[in-house]
Amino acid sequence: MSETPEWHASAAIVERGDGARFRAAMAAPAQARAILFPIYAANVEITRAPWVTAEPMIAEMRLQWWRDVMEEIIAGGEVRRHEVATPLARVLSKSGAEALDRLIAARRWDIYKDPFEDATAFTAYLEDTAGGVLFAACDALGRADNKVAKDAGYASGLASFFQAIPALEDAKRVPLLDGRSEAIVN
Repeated sequence: MSETPEWHASAAIVERGDGARFRAAMAAPAQARAILFPIYAANVEITRAPWVTAEPMIAEMRLQWWRDVMEEIIAGGEVRRHEVATPLARVLSKSGAEALDRLIAARRWDIYKDPFEDATAFTAYLEDTAGGVLFAACDALGRADNKVAKDAGYASGLASFFQAIPALEDAKRVPLLDGRSEAIVN
């Protein structure tokens, strides 16, 4: 009987938490799936960390746990055993881990109800979140261009962010720079 590959748990997390990326990864060759699923599962876990609790300190702790994982991967030493962190450490390069670390830092915005400081902060958020996961995936597959990943991440992140505006407003967040829907036009 064959042993189930460790990245299968990551695939299940992605299937439950990010259907679009799950379907895209399933269209990739099998060898690529073993690389993509741990990265996408880490993204699911990091992205949901600020939303699973109303207590900011708990959310900060969850994100810090992932920052610690990225520090371990960047250092190149032993990485804690975890259903996502373990296979992630096998596929992520130092630059991929640095990109995910920036993603984690950007996700701190999700914890609090404040609007973005300005348009530059909003752009950085999109580039570091959606662009960061895209860069990490491309880098792990052997074909990464940081600028292209940031640009493509910005575009896909912006589309996802616009879809999330109603839920963000329901959660009493201020997703738009000045809190008005009309601000999108400018």
